[in-house]
Amino acid sequence: MDIGWYLAVSAIVFGVGAAGVLTRRNPLVILLCLELMLNAANLALVAFSRMWGNSDGQIFALIVMVVAACEVTVGLGMIVAIYRRKIPVDVDEMRELQG
Repeated sequence: MDIGWYLAVSAIVFGVGAAGVLTRRNPLVILLCLELMLNAANLALVAFSRMWGNSDGQIFALIVMVVAACEVTVGLGMIVAIYRRKIPVDVDEMRELQG
């Protein structure tokens, strides 16, 4: 299979994720869309790694997955803390972080 197909799928998934980040107001949906964008980048990294015949892109994609898992953990923890304090969970209303 040609690398162009992998890159096309990666671009479509990245575009869907970027559209979700730019249009949605729910922080959970924004986190999911960020994950889509990171997974699209991982797909491109693995495709280029396969094209060049080395494993550097695959190792870097694994590192990106670990960072994405950490980002989700911290983000979900923040969202749970916000829900517990009964603060509105609208991204436009959370622009300023005040104590």
